[in-house]
Amino acid sequence: MKGRPKRKTSVILDADALDCAKALKIDVSAVAEAGLLKAIAEARSNKWHAENADAFAAQADWHERNGHPLADIIVAPGGSSWNS
Repeated sequence: MKGRPKRKTSVILDADALDCAKALKIDVSAVAEAGLLKAIAEARSNKWHAENADAFAAQADWHERNGHPLADIIVAPGGSSWNS
């Protein structure tokens, strides 16, 4: 099975950090790719939360006014099935 296509790029990194990575046999490309993928996932999550903030606020407002529709069966603190 082939790996995902790769593309060569250029980045500017701290010289001492690169020297240390080389001495420790750290795959800088793999670390950079992992960090980039993590940053992409976080940015997508933040964007999604921002795009849906109004829906979250509306849901919270609805719950504030009406209570949770399953409150009578929730097994958690505050639910009727909770035994102190």
